[in-house]
This record gives sequence, structure tokens and C-alpha cells, in this order.
Amino acid sequence: MSSQTTTRRKLRNRSKVRVAAAGRLRLSIYRSSKYIYAQIIDDAAGRTVAQIGSKAVKTGTKTESAAAVGKAVAEAALAAGVKQVVFDRGQYRYHGRVKALADAAREAGLDF
Repeated sequence: MSSQTTTRRKLRNRSKVRVAAAGRLRLSIYRSSKYIYAQIIDDAAGRTVAQIGSKAVKTGTKTESAAAVGKAVAEAALAAGVKQVVFDRGQYRYHGRVKALADAAREAGLDF
């Protein structure tokens, strides 16, 4: 995939997230070839409420690690009093590890 396509998708998704946010915090993810990271960001205050990476919760396959990250970040967010977020998948398609993380976060109690 060309970098132009990736950049366009990233900007398109980010603009949709800004519109949908409306006072909500943002669940942002980053996916590398080996690991996946998630963080809850308060854009208004400019601070990170919770963050976790798959290095900290290493389990079985990469998809299982992504699900563990989703569950862990949801638990950390709920402990900080955050119930509703907007999901920012960035340039990544909603498939595989990204979907596993989102589904686990929903099951753990986050609403998006």
C-alpha cells in the first residue's frame, strides 16, 4: 500500500473522530509489526488518562495480546472514571488485532 493511501486514510479517520468526539475522550491505538499499544487521551486537557502496551501483557498470539491490551486499557479507564470514549483506529483497518482490541475493550465495559 502506498504511503499516500495510508496518509489519506489516517487523515480521513482523524477528521471523523474529531466530529464524533463531542466532549468524549479518545481511545487511540498504535500497531507495530510485533506489538500493539492503546491509550485513553483527553484532548481538551492535553493529557493521557491511561495507557498500556502488549509488551506488558504478553500472551499467546498477537491477536490474544491485542485482546488483553483492550481489556487492560478498559479496566484502567474505568478505574479513572471514564466510561465513554471515541475509538481512534488511525490508519489501521478495523480487522484482526485492531478488532480484537476494540471488542475486548467493549466487553470490559467501555462504551464507543
